[in-house]
Amino acid sequence: MAEVAEVAFDAVLCDVDGVIRFFDGNRVAALERAAGLAEGSTAEVGFAPENDLPLLLGRIGKAQWVDSIARGLAGRVTDAQARALAQAFADSPFRADEAVVGLLRRAREHCRVVLVTNATAWLDEDLALLGLTDLADEVVNSSRVGSAKPDRRIYEIAAERAGAASERCLFVDDRQENVDAAVALGMTGVRYRGPEDLRWALAAVLDGRGVSG
Repeated sequence: MAEVAEVAFDAVLCDVDGVIRFFDGNRVAALERAAGLAEGSTAEVGFAPENDLPLLLGRIGKAQWVDSIARGLAGRVTDAQARALAQAFADSPFRADEAVVGLLRRAREHCRVVLVTNATAWLDEDLALLGLTDLADEVVNSSRVGSAKPDRRIYEIAAERAGAASERCLFVDDRQENVDAAVALGMTGVRYRGPEDLRWALAAVLDGRGVSG
């Protein structure tokens, strides 16, 4: 991990899924067991690049994504089971990690906070359901800007919207390849594994040293 605890930042760029938001896969797992599929089979199809990337770049909507998942499961289960699994996966319930939310709200008192996420076109609705529409100053959503991490353009857009130089940005993500791409642009990157990683990384920001002159 980068030595960031004593570094001040002008902006915190934070991922959403795997850091702030977490999905409940229990319903899908139960359907997979009932259909004789290994748990995780539906996610494997749903997150396959040929199905996932068009969604995250805003080229298809939810109904088309469900169709692609059902097609990917065809032949392994009945058509009805494939459709049920695909729909349940797309509609998986989710929750926010309140410890992370609290840290980001505190950080926003001192510097800009921008969410940088590979997400669906309905992310704003999901954030509203979580009560998080005011969590960040900006949301840079791949399906809205047409660029997904780890492509450098989405990082450049995030820094622009933050109004901060790349070197003054702290980037937090649960995927190492996304962190590496941020570091390549001069940002300080932190691989997220739990709230303590974020708390440690934000130490300088939370004591007020992250505000530029």
